[in-house]
Amino acid sequence: MIDWERVAELRSEIGAEGFAEVLELFLDEVENVVMNLGRKPDKLGDELHFLKGSAWNLGFRDFGAICQDGERRCAAGNAATVDIPAVLDCYGRSKDIFMGRVDEFLSAA
Repeated sequence: MIDWERVAELRSEIGAEGFAEVLELFLDEVENVVMNLGRKPDKLGDELHFLKGSAWNLGFRDFGAICQDGERRCAAGNAATVDIPAVLDCYGRSKDIFMGRVDEFLSAA
């Protein structure tokens, strides 16, 4: 569900302090979009695109994949087939798993 190698790579690239900043920004921006996902059907594809990129940047592999699938559905004119509850569930589960280990990446090493 989480690409821990990507998480470690990002942490290595930007350090503990930078990683903490990225995480804070990710949680703030992504949670805002997630909380409102699908409320503007004409923006769903754009929202999923944003979520996909953010997810993959921080290693949320499965969440990024489900967002990519939804984005493709929107691009094909099938936005109504996007399972928004599944997207939200995947985000919640991914976040829980991630937060269970995040301290490993926030400590200065």
